[in-house]
Amino acid sequence: MVRRNLNDLLSFVTVAREGSFTRAAALLGVTQSALSQAISGLETRLNIRLLTRTTRSVSPTTAGERLLNAIGHRFDEIEAELDVLTEMRDKPAGTVRITCGEHVLRTTLLPKLTPLLSNYPDIKVEFDINYGFRDIVADRFDAGVRLGDTIDKDMIAIPIGPPLRMAVVASTSYFATHPIPKTPRELVNHNCINQRMQTSGGLYVWDFERRGQKLNVRVAGQLIFNTSPSMVDAALAGLGMAFLPEEEFASHIQEGRLVRVLEDWCAPFPGYYLYYPSRRQPSPAFSLVVNALRVTSPAESKQR
Repeated sequence: MVRRNLNDLLSFVTVAREGSFTRAAALLGVTQSALSQAISGLETRLNIRLLTRTTRSVSPTTAGERLLNAIGHRFDEIEAELDVLTEMRDKPAGTVRITCGEHVLRTTLLPKLTPLLSNYPDIKVEFDINYGFRDIVADRFDAGVRLGDTIDKDMIAIPIGPPLRMAVVASTSYFATHPIPKTPRELVNHNCINQRMQTSGGLYVWDFERRGQKLNVRVAGQLIFNTSPSMVDAALAGLGMAFLPEEEFASHIQEGRLVRVLEDWCAPFPGYYLYYPSRRQPSPAFSLVVNALRVTSPAESKQR
C-alpha cells in the first residue's frame, strides 16, 4: 500500500474549505509558499489537478471536490477525538482494571473507592478476583493488590492499608475437645486447615516469630483449600485450626465465634499494597484511584 503524506492532504482540505491560501496558511501555521508547494507536490504525485487558482479565489476542481468529500470529514473526526482526549485529561474518565483478593476488595478497596466513584461518574473500575500472582502487564491490568513482601522489585508499590499480623484461630467447639496450643510446635498435634498455594502448588507453611526467634511449622489436617473465605467457614464450623491475616477473622474473634491463640508468636508484617509498572503518563482516572487508595503517612509510597 502506498502511504500518502497526511500533512499534504490536510493542507489541501484546509485550502479547499477556506478558498484562500492566505487564510489556510494562517490556520495551519505555515507560509503561503510552503503551502503552495505542498499542494503542488500532492497534485504531481496524484497526477491530477485538485484546485483551480485565480488571482481572486481558489476552488476545488471536480476531482478536488471528490477528494474533499471523501476525506474532509475524516480530519473532522480526528479533531473531534483529540478534543475528547483533552476533555478526558481535564475530566477524568475511563476504566481502571485491578486484580485482587476478595477480602481486601470488600474491606479496603470498595470503601475507599466509593466516594471517588460518586464524584467521578465517568470513571469505571473493573475488579478481577484472583488469589494467584497474575502478570498484570501480560494480562493488561492497570494494577494489582498483594501483601507488601510478595511484590516484584521492578514494580511501584503504594501502601493501601496498615501492617498486618497473622492469627491462629479455632472455634469454641473445636477447643471443647482439643487442648489450646501453648507453642507453635504443638500445632502438629492438631487438625489444621491447610492452604494450597496457587503459585507454587505447595501447602502454605505456617511461620511464626517471637523476640527474634523464627519458627516454621508444617501442619496437617483433614481439609485443604486454595481460598481464604473457605478456610474461615471451615474454622467457624469447628473443623480445625486456621492461620490467616487477622483481619480475615476480626469480626468472628470480636463476637466470640472464634478463639485466637499463639498471639505473641504472630509478628507484624507489611500489609496490602497496590502495585503497578512504572508509567510516565498515568491516566487521570488511574491517578485518582491511586490517590484514593493510598495510606496517608510520612512515607506514602515506595519504589520496590
